Amino acid sequence: MVREFQITDLERVAEIWLAANVRAHDFIPGRYWEGQLETVRTLFPQAELYVWQDGDGAVQGFVGLSGEHIEGIFVWPPVQSRGVGKALLDRAKAAHGRLTLNVYRNNDRAAAFYRREGFQIRGESVDESTGEAECRMVWERRRGC
Repeated sequence: MVREFQITDLERVAEIWLAANVRAHDFIPGRYWEGQLETVRTLFPQAELYVWQDGDGAVQGFVGLSGEHIEGIFVWPPVQSRGVGKALLDRAKAAHGRLTLNVYRNNDRAAAFYRREGFQIRGESVDESTGEAECRMVWERRRGC
């Protein structure tokens, strides 16, 4: 089930953020993500976040948005590829007619997921903090005839 973030979710969301980033971005040293954790933890309560919780009430993933820009979709590694990321993306799509995001070029799995979900590459840049190339992707809701 997808629901709005609550402050009581903060520690679990931070744990998921770190584990998912380290796993998805093996081309960036893990210490980079560890060094960003405290800053990101302070930003979570200020962001538009939605979490996915399982039937037992455990948070297993979340999506962070800044307006129509997806800052990231993060899923606890043991439950990846089970529909959690898609459910979170569907929640973001329901709230917005257009979405943008950046994905590292070396993150083939995430880029393929976003392409399957209708995102198209609209540009490339370099993330100044990591030096990694990234693609800007855009999704727009289809309009009727």
